[in-house]
Amino acid sequence: MIRRAALRALTAAAVTAFLALPLAQGTPATAATATAATTINADDDNPFRWMELDGLRADFQFMCPAGHCTGFWSLVLTDDVARQKFEGRKFFVYAPATGEFSFFLDTDIAVRTVDHPGQVRLVDTDFMRSHPRVEVRYGDPEHPDQARVVASATTLM
Repeated sequence: MIRRAALRALTAAAVTAFLALPLAQGTPATAATATAATTINADDDNPFRWMELDGLRADFQFMCPAGHCTGFWSLVLTDDVARQKFEGRKFFVYAPATGEFSFFLDTDIAVRTVDHPGQVRLVDTDFMRSHPRVEVRYGDPEHPDQARVVASATTLM
């Protein structure tokens, strides 16, 4: 259990460091042009293609730190879920089988909770592969069993 928590903390730190590197170097990350998207077949590397997604969809994005474009996959809320009314609570990632939490990628920072549906972006594939079901919940993270399940990702065996 401690080993798994340490691995998740290390994963969060690595993702944050990777995405923050261009900012630390003083070079802002910018979105890639549409022509860059046509040269890379993003579907071949989708780490979520073997998952059953409910309320989530795989999203491929580019970041171009210092002019070197890098693509990455994440899970975001589907449009119909994101349009629902959410007020006064937090979104968080939860594995109901173990009671463990993961993180979202908010711009270039790994965070445990976010306020708005547009900020829901899951990138922790190790967490999702190590849990048969991961849920995006909305409510109080201190009481996850009382929070509303708004989306889920289930690993297909």
